[in-house]
Amino acid sequence: MRAPLPTPLVTVEVADTLRRGVPAVLVASGGDEARLGPGAERVVDADDVSGRAGATSRQGRDRVVGVGDGAPGDWRKAGAALVRALDADAAKGATTYDVLLPDDVAGEAVAAFTLGIALGGYRFKVTGEEPPKRVKSLRLVTAAPGVADVVRKATTLAAATSLSRDLANTPSNVKDPAWLAAAAVKAAKAVPGLRVEVRDEKWLAEQRFGGVLAVGGGSARPPRFIELTWPGTGDGGPHLVLVGKGITFDTGGISVKPADGMHLMRTDMSGGAAVIAALIGVARQSLPVRVTGLVPAAENHVSGSAYRPGDVITHYGGTTTEVTNTDAEGRLVLADALAYAVRNLRPDVLVDVATLTGAMKVTLGLRTGGLFATDDDLAARVAEAGARVGESWWRMPLLADLVEDVRSDIADVRQCPPGPGGITAALFLREFAGDVPWAHLDIAGPARADKVYDEVVAGATGFAARTLIELAETYAATPTNTIG
Repeated sequence: MRAPLPTPLVTVEVADTLRRGVPAVLVASGGDEARLGPGAERVVDADDVSGRAGATSRQGRDRVVGVGDGAPGDWRKAGAALVRALDADAAKGATTYDVLLPDDVAGEAVAAFTLGIALGGYRFKVTGEEPPKRVKSLRLVTAAPGVADVVRKATTLAAATSLSRDLANTPSNVKDPAWLAAAAVKAAKAVPGLRVEVRDEKWLAEQRFGGVLAVGGGSARPPRFIELTWPGTGDGGPHLVLVGKGITFDTGGISVKPADGMHLMRTDMSGGAAVIAALIGVARQSLPVRVTGLVPAAENHVSGSAYRPGDVITHYGGTTTEVTNTDAEGRLVLADALAYAVRNLRPDVLVDVATLTGAMKVTLGLRTGGLFATDDDLAARVAEAGARVGESWWRMPLLADLVEDVRSDIADVRQCPPGPGGITAALFLREFAGDVPWAHLDIAGPARADKVYDEVVAGATGFAARTLIELAETYAATPTNTIG
């Protein structure tokens, strides 16, 4: 059996009146000294009510959820905790609720709450069993203005995160480069105006995509190059190109990975998944900005045709790379795509995203993405976009004293220069970004989770998809509501 794609999410609606006979959810702010919002008269056990973010209590058929101090992160945590609690009761209770929100609730709070509701109950499981009964919809009841638009955008961002999770969670016996390309085509067909072109291994050979062909050469399932194009709905403006690593499974190649943790390598295309999902989200919002997404997709395997340490490969555009570690394959496929973007697409802004280095996991942990950039404005836009959508980024340096270490004695550049691995990987990629304002997002840490926190569940997190959509919106002529 296969898990259904896309994973169904909780529907969030907006209204100004309660439905008769439908159980309600009340909101409590503050800590243990809870302050209840509308509907306080429905509480039957005040001693069981807490305003701590994510705390829930049952009040007859109704529920109370705490939103802490009311920061967007508290509301996002509350939404996620609420939907998990309602899911646990769904087998014997209701599958729809009315949530009573204050009439002065802030838009960023509603957006964050919606995001938590939509994603907190995400569940990906390949099974032949019937799925358990779960909550299907929540209606936000408030007279606050503009809520419907805020919810609409938050729902789009949640759907993008969910799609990114779906693509990354899909097992690699199902997911190969051709499958990923087909999934991108299928998703794009549902969005008017979004175009997708898929190139096969013959085209890659003709165009001399040496990095993609080398990495994919050890697998019986050949590579693909996926290009998604959103032309925008306005006149002029910048052209944003997003590039995502699409390694559908990574054995490490001849520099084979340890067995422990290799099963997680089905998510090594999380950067590519984020780019695909971001283009879907940009198109669904009809943003008036031109955005192109590139996903070089390959499977890094061990075989007689696998590339070797010591090989010299020629990338698209002619730059040569000395291979020193076949497990550092992501930068090789990204190099081809970056060079292709610079030469053919003439971007005004170039951003790549990848689960690239274990070094970044050590540096920043599992909840923060590494941000490298050649342009201060772009770096600020990425960090601020992430903050608005609940994704954390930390800017890392492109150290000048390490630049010469990228040079090779037998090729133009070497794949794995010595020194701090996350930084030297970024310096390698910069060689292919030309003079375009460029950012590199290393999501090796936050792309996967081994436990539940906030709106995140175990498995692929979908990290970066929301940031990329919000980033694109900052270049749009008429920005819509932001999300907390």
